[in-house]
Amino acid sequence: MQQDRAAKPDNTAVRTALWRALHVQADALPHVFEDEIGLKLIEPDEDWRNRPDMSSFTKPFRASILARARFIEDLVEEQVSSGVDQYVLLGAG
Repeated sequence: MQQDRAAKPDNTAVRTALWRALHVQADALPHVFEDEIGLKLIEPDEDWRNRPDMSSFTKPFRASILARARFIEDLVEEQVSSGVDQYVLLGAG
């Protein structure tokens, strides 16, 4: 059972990666960041933008996730420049 779960990415991780890509492809400039690597890692179907969790209804949720990611990435860069050489990313789920 555990092995089956490890064989495919978690749905939340997929959604977050696709939201980051959708931000670049669909949202107006300026972008919070340019990140479409999730599309390469996940290799979604061609109609991935038609998924229910990619609708315009999700834009406020996407904005929240993107803002949090930008904040954390900026914080990591700041800490690295201050001499921190390691951080731990914890995921719940």
